[in-house]
Amino acid sequence: MTETPAKQLLSTTPVERNEDWWQTRHQQKLTEKQTLNNDVDLLFLGDSITHSWEDTGKDAWLQYYADKKPFNLGYSGDRTEHLLWRIQNGEIDDLKPKLIVLLIGTNNAGHRVEEPEDTSAGVKAILQELEQRLPTSKILLLATFPRSKSLHAPMRKRVNAANAMTQTFADEQRIFWLDIGQEFLTEDGMVLDTVMPDYLHLTSEQYWVWANAMDEAITKLLG
Repeated sequence: MTETPAKQLLSTTPVERNEDWWQTRHQQKLTEKQTLNNDVDLLFLGDSITHSWEDTGKDAWLQYYADKKPFNLGYSGDRTEHLLWRIQNGEIDDLKPKLIVLLIGTNNAGHRVEEPEDTSAGVKAILQELEQRLPTSKILLLATFPRSKSLHAPMRKRVNAANAMTQTFADEQRIFWLDIGQEFLTEDGMVLDTVMPDYLHLTSEQYWVWANAMDEAITKLLG
């Protein structure tokens, strides 16, 4: 029997983070969910890029999503296994969102420099958990956004390879694939520092670009 790679086990096994801020945010989100009376139609799951809808992208969030019963469960620095832990430890309990927007994996490719197969395995584990816990929810599965300045950078190549694998998880019935990476690139595939100052995180203007690029799909899937 073929052994599962150690990194893949890390990607697909729920892991709790012990940073104080992370634990505090987890408790705050459990409380926020109760404040919303679990009445959520549009659920965002992800890492820092999703987390920043609350600050960098706040104006775009209010314009596009305030009237759609949204709930943001993005956490800075999260990898697939951290999001999996949160899903299994109360953050989506008693929710029945119409649509989940999922963007995760860039920190697997970056922080731990995982192989694309391992990153995509982590995304698959999350999708399987969501199917079990939220069987009536549709999922808009986003391609991980471009990383690094150049399309030839190793980081960009790992992200692209993971995206190619992750795309195969979409069945276009319950899980819908959307790749908006080109929105953040020049014609020759470069990331400008005016778009992503660190070649990873978006500026406030780019949250408007992101929201606009998703608008048709979200409107359609929310019904």
